[in-house]
Amino acid sequence: MSAATDTTRKDFIDFALQAGVLKFGEFKTKAGRLSPYFFNAGLFNDGALLGRLAEFYAATLDQAIGQGQACDVLYGPAYKGITLASATAVAMARRGRNLPFVYNRKEAKDHGEGGVLVGAPLKGQVVIIDDVISAGTSVRESVELIRQAGATPAAVLICLDRQERGGDAVNVGATSATQEVQKLYGIPVIAIASLNDLMAYLEADQGALAQYRDKVAAYRQRYGI
Repeated sequence: MSAATDTTRKDFIDFALQAGVLKFGEFKTKAGRLSPYFFNAGLFNDGALLGRLAEFYAATLDQAIGQGQACDVLYGPAYKGITLASATAVAMARRGRNLPFVYNRKEAKDHGEGGVLVGAPLKGQVVIIDDVISAGTSVRESVELIRQAGATPAAVLICLDRQERGGDAVNVGATSATQEVQKLYGIPVIAIASLNDLMAYLEADQGALAQYRDKVAAYRQRYGI
């Protein structure tokens, strides 16, 4: 699902293209599929880009909260989620919602405060902040850790929902990674933008990107939900 407005989604795609995070061409995915587009959130790698990205996360989360989404704490799974959750917390505070945030270590610390969690107490309704969902491993580990702490996983907030079914280039699954998360844990996956939004963006484009319209549509027809 996307709680973001149409303008927010379009602006986010503009931003991702300008930052070189979203590219069109031919790219081989980990699943062995030839994709006509590639999204690498790791390229949001300087202060200006991260700050702007956080504004999109915050706008989307703010909209979701306004629609009834519970959120007491932001949780960032190591490693990418750490900067995303902390930056989103800053952006939310600017919007008048001062939310605590917490993240995990990959290995438990046996001195100081100890444990695997750093930051605010993990309690109440927790929104997990990450870049994308691929195999769902990060979400599973996050949900388990949150529940072990006595808190409740409330939602997952990501940059882009590829709306792509699992499997590989030959064997295509019945559901996408986000659908699996929603089915397994009973929590919504909220995306700033999705493949639907990307298709709408290409449909409206009258410039150089129009050449990729049919290729993305064909890829979606084969692998999309």
